[in-house]
Amino acid sequence: MTAEATPAPAEPAVAGPATARPVAGRRPRAGTTAGYLRYVAGKLGGAAVSLLAVLVTSFFLFRLIPGDPVKFMTGGRPISAAQIAAYRREFGLDLPLWRQFTQYCGKALTGDLGTSYQFRTPVVGKITEALPNTLLLTGTAFVLYTVLGIVLGTRSAWRHGGPGDRVNTALALTLYSIPSFWLGLLLIIVLSVGVGPVPGLFPTGGMESGGEQGLAHVADVAHHLILPVVTLVAVEYGQTLLVTRSALLDEMGSDYLTTARAKGLRDDLVRRRHAVPNALLPTVTLIFVNLGRTVAGVILVETVFSWPGLGGLFYQALSVPDLPLVQGLFFVFAASVIVMNTLADLLYPLLDPRVGR
Repeated sequence: MTAEATPAPAEPAVAGPATARPVAGRRPRAGTTAGYLRYVAGKLGGAAVSLLAVLVTSFFLFRLIPGDPVKFMTGGRPISAAQIAAYRREFGLDLPLWRQFTQYCGKALTGDLGTSYQFRTPVVGKITEALPNTLLLTGTAFVLYTVLGIVLGTRSAWRHGGPGDRVNTALALTLYSIPSFWLGLLLIIVLSVGVGPVPGLFPTGGMESGGEQGLAHVADVAHHLILPVVTLVAVEYGQTLLVTRSALLDEMGSDYLTTARAKGLRDDLVRRRHAVPNALLPTVTLIFVNLGRTVAGVILVETVFSWPGLGGLFYQALSVPDLPLVQGLFFVFAASVIVMNTLADLLYPLLDPRVGR
């Protein structure tokens, strides 16, 4: 047997760099500043390439949609060939496809997403107008289903196999598998229209009834907000719960948790201070992806509840087709997810220094 294969006897620790040994359970130190900067540069470069790909895709993808924007703009009325040519010239539809593409990219890089065919206003203005409504709806739902998913997912994992875990997991899987538009329609039928002895308690759609001011207006908007928020929370919280539960279950067999319990720490402290922080990486990714989707909104839910946000605007533009508005909204939706994913990647080294090494 060689000397390398023979286990060496334990030696007392001696001060000095030559005999320093890593301590079990301690995280490795973060990489150098240069290494982290290379990591950041790589992530930013990848995000830039993704945005460019989205810009190209948004132009060519929606030109496959059947329908003539000129016919929509004329309301289907019979018009002369000269008038059709004038409309096409006004919106640049008479140019070769490559010229339309280069003009679109050039303007987009300066923040100009074109002019809407149906509204005859800049696309950026229409997006800015509808964005607060979307953020109100999806932002409220995001906070609720994120908190609910993390709390219930943590409790389910910590008491896995128990009655609470089985009920939470089954309910999360069931609700997550339900299409959001179907659940929204069901809630409208039961809680807005009313079924049998159940009266209609909520509006069937829209954001406000109109005519209200001050606190009455706030209460009116909140009343209209309840059903779409409940729909989004019911469908989305299950994903956060399942990801949190799975990540925490992977951590629960780790040696550092056994050590923490052996030191006499209460079970609650072991969970909050040790297990949950180390299981956060997959959940952080999901949170940032969902945060990006709050800008995109939820097209089907906004359409079902006639909510005047970006999702409803996208559906309206797609039915024309209003090419500049559809392209602009698609770019904003995709860009918001890309930006949030990049921010999550840049945050990882702060949560786990091994990522940025």
